[in-house]
Amino acid sequence: MEDLAHHSGATVRTIRAYQDRGLLPRPERRGRSNVYGDAHLARLRQIADLLDRGYTLASIKELLEAWDAGRGLGGVLGLVAEVDGPWTDEKADRITRAELNAAFGGAPDDAAVADAVALGVLEPLPGKDDEFLVPSPQELAVAVELHAAGVPLSAISSHVRELRGQVEHIAARFLEFTNEHVFARYLGNHPPSEADAAEAAALIRRLRPLAQQSVDAELARAMRLFATRSLRRHLTAEESPHPGDQVRYVALPASTMARVQALVGEENAATFIAAAAEREVQSRTLDALAATHGNEE
Repeated sequence: MEDLAHHSGATVRTIRAYQDRGLLPRPERRGRSNVYGDAHLARLRQIADLLDRGYTLASIKELLEAWDAGRGLGGVLGLVAEVDGPWTDEKADRITRAELNAAFGGAPDDAAVADAVALGVLEPLPGKDDEFLVPSPQELAVAVELHAAGVPLSAISSHVRELRGQVEHIAARFLEFTNEHVFARYLGNHPPSEADAAEAAALIRRLRPLAQQSVDAELARAMRLFATRSLRRHLTAEESPHPGDQVRYVALPASTMARVQALVGEENAATFIAAAAEREVQSRTLDALAATHGNEE
């Protein structure tokens, strides 16, 4: 057992625990010795690989029992590899501490670097204190541009945390949606058959880009809508004849708002209401002036 532990990287205690759980076959008995062979070493490596992929010991036992029963594990491992594979074409990069400092204005900021490491934007490289792995160069480039535009690093970190929570919610909903309508028929058996696992892996390859494409399209639509609203609101405030005036919000009946949106569109509703109110004010002002002039005559 000590030899098996040495070759596999597992501890003797771990090997005994695997045997007790039925994950590892008992050794062959030769006289007074317990003999472990290549099959035991291969099994330990299989277990370690599945643990790295996030499987629990209970699910690993089920998979290995299917393997031992002749149902095959190749399709399942192929499916696992497909899910674990990269979900983007972006390639990781490396950056030195000097390059990082230069990108963010030249001044070292240990707190900001620690924050980036905590967020996973930077990953320390073993044995290299002055170099980091950058899993997403695009994300780091966005941070560089925002900082150059005047956004503090602490605000960028807070924004990433908030955005990450919202995106993780979107990802979870997309997975629930596809599991319900696409993958339920493949994942009903535990573990799935070789054919089902292979078909599910092929589907993942086809559907993988859809999540990002959907988010990109909806984000573009929402950004255009809200950016236009924001710009219009600020321009309207700037064009006010009284610069000290503040923008005020007035509650309208939902039925009125719905009729306005049906008439001019949602994106033009605010402008239409403001213009209608302004026209009514001007009309009443003219009526009042005319009435006053008539009384004077």
